[in-house]
Amino acid sequence: MSVFISELIGALLQLVLFAFIPFIWWLVSARKRKGFLSWIGLKRVQVNGKWSATLLVTLGAVVCYGLLTKLVTASVSEGITTAGSSFAGMGVAALPAVFVYGFIRTGLSEEIVFRGFILKRISDKWGFTAGNIIQALLFGALHGVPFGLATQNVWITIIMTLLPGAFGWFQGWLNEKRSGGSIIPSWLLHGIINTLVAALSL
Repeated sequence: MSVFISELIGALLQLVLFAFIPFIWWLVSARKRKGFLSWIGLKRVQVNGKWSATLLVTLGAVVCYGLLTKLVTASVSEGITTAGSSFAGMGVAALPAVFVYGFIRTGLSEEIVFRGFILKRISDKWGFTAGNIIQALLFGALHGVPFGLATQNVWITIIMTLLPGAFGWFQGWLNEKRSGGSIIPSWLLHGIINTLVAALSL
């Protein structure tokens, strides 16, 4: 239980920290036009296009991303920690903490910043293409740079920036072009992937 409480407190603090700048930005620039949750995309999904085709494409993207990431991380030395490795060896008792980690600490926090704030604000000014590319590059760097610092390997840094970056681009497309601007689909996808990765280390 102490692992769960510790993870929950850490996740909530991170959520507040990650939402702070978007909230201040909204307060200054959009408070009179739209509520904060809707402004960052925490709103009901409006399906655009065939949901079955979107689901099929999403499954394909997840499988490709998962397999390629597994291939790269398998080549990383054992001393390097990966996402969720802090739960290694804790067993099924740590599952509630893993869910909090996957869906709040990483999933929701990162979706608010990258797809809810950066993508939407840049898209408002320069269009979806620019917004999606920029948020994807920043999202990729968030994942790749720590790997680079830990491994001191340029190729792993590049690959671990490009893979999450490409998947971040897909998540932006999924939200904005297939879900009516809601970040809920990418949040669920992000949360499921991070939860599974962490759960596999238990």
